[in-house]
Amino acid sequence: MEPLGSKVCFEGDSAAPVFTVAALTSLCSSVSSHAVALSRDVERLQEVKKRVNVLPLGSGAIAGTPFNIDRELLRKELGFDGVSLNSMDATGQRDFVAEFLFWASLCLTHLSKMAEDLMLYSTKEFSFITLSDAYSTGSSLMPQKKNADSLELIRSKAGRVFGRCSGFMMTLKGLPSTYNKDLQEDKEAMFDCYDTVQAVLQVTTGVLSTLKINQSVMEAALSPDMLATDLAYYLVRKGVPFREAHSLSGKAVFTAETKNITLNQLTVTDLSAVSPLFDDDVSSVWDYRSSVEQYSAPGGTAKSSVAAQVEHLRNWLKQQAQ
Repeated sequence: MEPLGSKVCFEGDSAAPVFTVAALTSLCSSVSSHAVALSRDVERLQEVKKRVNVLPLGSGAIAGTPFNIDRELLRKELGFDGVSLNSMDATGQRDFVAEFLFWASLCLTHLSKMAEDLMLYSTKEFSFITLSDAYSTGSSLMPQKKNADSLELIRSKAGRVFGRCSGFMMTLKGLPSTYNKDLQEDKEAMFDCYDTVQAVLQVTTGVLSTLKINQSVMEAALSPDMLATDLAYYLVRKGVPFREAHSLSGKAVFTAETKNITLNQLTVTDLSAVSPLFDDDVSSVWDYRSSVEQYSAPGGTAKSSVAAQVEHLRNWLKQQAQ
């Protein structure tokens, strides 16, 4: 979380393309999105801990214990939040293992998605970021190639954890009540997932702490066609329903393609042929930073909105440290 916060706070003031939707966002908003997902993972693990921190001691092998033990005293001495309600359930349930495996699977889903983003943006085709040599390797064939091995391994470890989770659930689903020897499989799944998540988090921290952001390269990758939606918004602000504005913006894009020019090279005359509502002030649309800044609602990409997100995450980190 802290390395992500550093990237948001100190290196995030630049526009960046989002190629899945051919639109614009800001780098800081993109980084913040991963930080928010990971903050949920932390909170979710804390919730799991509260729910599974139940004392099973005193349940015996199946029916409890015939001796007059003080389970409440045991609970307090051993630091549990409660005692198990039913001895047959306590000996046979492995919800505490399953919940941790669920959590680990979702956490590594988020880390894998982030790794995929970083991997893509570190390729020569993009070069938006540069990975440290400490977290990448050379190619066995191509001297010029730099492999994002650390990120690839983060992505692959997610599949390993998913397999552990689904495999253990298959073990649980067919068991009768109370303890069965099949349940010894919980140790291997639990410990392996714990070790895997711990290793992935350490590598992720190292990657984020050492990567370099190439702001000028990102800005050079911006293209006017990414502002087609802004052209539709221009018409919406003049009273055109978005469905119609979307269609008119599409016609403008087609006109530019027909003329073999970029969208921002269309003249007011060209645009007026699409809709008479286009006027000289349409030139204001062709500004990337203004495009990002218009999303100023909470959660948006505008600098003020992202600053609020960063402040929220900073406060959240302080609370976690207490």
